[in-house]
Amino acid sequence: MLREITLGQYYPVDSLLHRLDPRTKLFGTLVYIVTLFFADHVLAYAAAGVFLVLAIRLSHVPVKFMVRGLKAIVFLLLISVSFNLFLTPGTPIFQIGFLKMTWEGLVIAVSMAVRLVLLVLGSTLLTLTTTPNQLTDGLERSLGFLRKIKVPVHEVAMMMSIALRFIPILIEETDKIMKAQMARGADFESGGLIKKAKAMVPLLVPLFISAFRRATDLAMAMEARCYRGGEGRTKMKPLRYERRDRLTYLFYLAYLVFSLFVKIAL
Repeated sequence: MLREITLGQYYPVDSLLHRLDPRTKLFGTLVYIVTLFFADHVLAYAAAGVFLVLAIRLSHVPVKFMVRGLKAIVFLLLISVSFNLFLTPGTPIFQIGFLKMTWEGLVIAVSMAVRLVLLVLGSTLLTLTTTPNQLTDGLERSLGFLRKIKVPVHEVAMMMSIALRFIPILIEETDKIMKAQMARGADFESGGLIKKAKAMVPLLVPLFISAFRRATDLAMAMEARCYRGGEGRTKMKPLRYERRDRLTYLFYLAYLVFSLFVKIAL
């Protein structure tokens, strides 16, 4: 189950999406997320779906690998759908005791589920096609204007990049700890939700110890290499926009205009 989390992983393959400037991909992800949040029409969701399908095709990332990451949010998806189905007032479809499903709740639940799935897939595609170093450089250049108000842009970008990089590492570490404890007789599968939650508690102590140890090792390694932040540092591979990036921005603009048109006109 843990290995099915794809957020934070990088899928190394040669594709048009991999070759795009990280700033282009960051901006595209931001536009995609914004349009998902104000989408309230079938056409808007259809446009977001076409946008995502096209991006996945251009990334050459297997669809099965992308969909596998959705298994990690099934529980969250079920909770959000259930709450919207049975707690939204409106025209009832059926009622069992105090539980009442309404047509308004059904519409909200379906739109919430579609929005969450598209959001997770779109965000995951960014990390699958962009290395942590590229993400750091792209964030630093994109947020460079904040330096004028004394925001430590380089440090913020570095922290976000390290956090994303640690996600698959900690997942792998958790998997190893679970297998080691299962070999000693621990049971993580049987029982109800509360029992499973209690069974996960013994994982937290070794996992936190491992995370703090890795963080300490990383800090010592950066200090040993005289790391002093981004002031005065140069890049081995400076970011430059290519023709494909400019064309991609035009595509983003067309998608954003269409989404706004659907929002306003429909």
